[in-house]
Amino acid sequence: MRQELLSLPKGLAEEVSRNLVMVARLIDEDPEQAYAYARIALRLASRVAAVREAAGFAAYATQKYSEALAEFRAAKRMTGSVELWPVMADCERGLGRPERALAMAGEPEVQKLDKAAQVEMRLVAAGARRDMGQLEAAIVTLQSPELASSAVQPWTARLRYAYADALLAAGREDEAREWFAKTVEADKDGAMDASDRLAELDGVEFVDAAVEADAGDADEDEDDDADDAEVAAAERASDVAEYYDEDDEEYEPVEPSAVDDADVDVTDEVVIDEGDERKV
Repeated sequence: MRQELLSLPKGLAEEVSRNLVMVARLIDEDPEQAYAYARIALRLASRVAAVREAAGFAAYATQKYSEALAEFRAAKRMTGSVELWPVMADCERGLGRPERALAMAGEPEVQKLDKAAQVEMRLVAAGARRDMGQLEAAIVTLQSPELASSAVQPWTARLRYAYADALLAAGREDEAREWFAKTVEADKDGAMDASDRLAELDGVEFVDAAVEADAGDADEDEDDDADDAEVAAAERASDVAEYYDEDDEEYEPVEPSAVDDADVDVTDEVVIDEGDERKV
């Protein structure tokens, strides 16, 4: 890429380079912003193959497959290289044309690819088979010396994961479990969710700690409400005791509701019958 940029005036080359650096930096975490930088670079230097390739990947990351395919084709014409062949085939899949992707998998260009690109082409072809509902054919497509090898290469985890996922889609759970486990072994960086898929197959359920904490707070609130109710009941019982003297021979307990509902005016005049032996 550096050599290609040297063909531009120094100031222009620096500007294009800055935009390409931003594309590379943002394409995974913010593809839309990366696409915006790629468009600027493309406007400044559309005749540079590296710029067309970067614009293609930025469009691909934002699922603008038609645009991405056009940029990849332009880059291929400029360089004569076939290294973009697998991603071009995947763009055909993205455009809903899996049969074209399969046709590309059988073209002579595939034989010119390095090992990593050939594995990528195999993954694209298997994906195309699945798009067409051909699950068993997808499984067979992924079966290869690279899959069977115990050596871990940069593509190993992705290849094993795709194979496990295809097996699971075909209802072959035991085999899928085995290959998800093998994926975990190869995925040293933990970039894939193979361990989660394996746990799901084993019936392991993950509990969100935040949800669990909220549930605990709700239980505490319920306990507090119960305590408040008990205190209120005790206070009502105490009020009843104040209205009556238990030493009184005619004392009869009164339900709290009766006391609550009674109209009692402490200012009412109390009349004492002198003939009554009771004391008020």
